[in-house]
Amino acid sequence: MKEFDYIIIGGGCAGLSLAYELEIFDKLKDKTLAIIEPRDDYKRDKTWSFWKVFSHNFEDCVKKSWDNFTINTPNKTKYLECPTTPYQAIDSGLFYEKILSRLRLNKNIHFFKNINEVDATTAFKFNSVPKIENKQSELWQHFCGVEIETDKDFFDDEIFNLMDFACDQRNKVHFFYTLPFTKRNALIETTWISDLNDEKLKDYDKQIDDYLSKHLNIRNCRVNYKETGAIPLFRQNNKKKLNEIYIGAAGDMTRLSTGYTFLNIQEQSRYIRENIENIKNVNLYKIQSKYDFLDKILLKVLKNNSAEMGNIFFKVFDSKSKTAINFLSNKSNFFEDLEIILKMPKWKFLKEII
Repeated sequence: MKEFDYIIIGGGCAGLSLAYELEIFDKLKDKTLAIIEPRDDYKRDKTWSFWKVFSHNFEDCVKKSWDNFTINTPNKTKYLECPTTPYQAIDSGLFYEKILSRLRLNKNIHFFKNINEVDATTAFKFNSVPKIENKQSELWQHFCGVEIETDKDFFDDEIFNLMDFACDQRNKVHFFYTLPFTKRNALIETTWISDLNDEKLKDYDKQIDDYLSKHLNIRNCRVNYKETGAIPLFRQNNKKKLNEIYIGAAGDMTRLSTGYTFLNIQEQSRYIRENIENIKNVNLYKIQSKYDFLDKILLKVLKNNSAEMGNIFFKVFDSKSKTAINFLSNKSNFFEDLEIILKMPKWKFLKEII
């Protein structure tokens, strides 16, 4: 079996982002890389969305970008702008095509379906495969989205709905999310924050059908695409191993309060590329600890006050939109953090700290 300088375990978003970052900066010119990925082919399977708070490698994979958004509860709606940090949606099909077409030009990069096909004894490994065992009772952000097409113009494609809490909560946290790509085409997503033990929350098709017909008043449409997923809102306590680091969601790149991961992966990939020659000795790239601290308190409040979470998330955006976006994107300063904290219902949060 062949030896490699580097092995990336998992050829998903994190693994491919890192491989692409290393490739375009010529870090694989004289080094060999094996990517371990069991899938037979790549096709669109996800939509990654985020506020663009810094530049990234995948502008040409952005399906749509918005400068305006709303967030609403049953009783009120807030209209917000984000022109300096537009909200972007990445099409995973375009992402895969862009990266794979580039990687396949480098003869030093090889794909395998199982790590047993290579000699991994001397390679430095980047592992993007999380080992989540017996964590059904932890909090997850689980969702189902459908991309629909209407026969007539229906959507305002200049504004997206970040969170619509005007829906059945079932004593959990539930909201809908709408990304209008054109006036006739949009991604509609039902999202829960709960554990994964309650199967009754997973009647996603009925939830979406009811939302389309009763809330949006869409009676006839075609479903062109569907995606489902579950994002862990907890840290995974991976064991440290010699010559191996975890990347992506497995490497704690998910923001616990939001599930946002894509841009954190890009920053981690950039950090690894900048330090690849001395990767065995550098500190791991991490999201700032203050965000984990604040997010864990928020999730405790969420678990114990689920009926009020729509209003709590709404209060986050009582601050300037730029302040809220910076906070949710790990880019806030002390004063922005303080502004967000002061908007929160203090006694509920203090109880969870104490």
